[in-house]
Amino acid sequence: MIEELAVVVKIENHQVWVEAGQNSACGGCQQKKSCSSNALGSVLKKKSVPVDSGIQLKTGDQVMVAIDETMLLRASLLLYLAPLIALFTGAGIADWLLADNARYADLWIAGCGLLGFVFSLWLINTAQNLLSLNYYARPVVVRKL
Repeated sequence: MIEELAVVVKIENHQVWVEAGQNSACGGCQQKKSCSSNALGSVLKKKSVPVDSGIQLKTGDQVMVAIDETMLLRASLLLYLAPLIALFTGAGIADWLLADNARYADLWIAGCGLLGFVFSLWLINTAQNLLSLNYYARPVVVRKL
């Protein structure tokens, strides 16, 4: 789990909204760009984010927010690698099917690659909606400080 300190800014409709607190461990570190423990903090610093919480909280409470690393990795692989593979597969199939002297062969190859890319995005979205799959890693409050 990747954890980050945050402050509760509002509670509405059984949803807790948090903003990133201070980074005590990484305050003076020079390796922030390559540090995985600062990943959640960089997202939270930009805006307030809704998080799930099973703990009774009020505005102003300091909490520890965590995100599951394996779910984040799976979502990254699915949402980045699958469309890229579909793009190259579509272009490769078009290149294999077209003759070398076909008219506008490069345009057909590029179009089929783009079609494979768009189809994979549609397929991911449809699978998520129909099967109620959650490919995104949602932060949760793990403890109140």
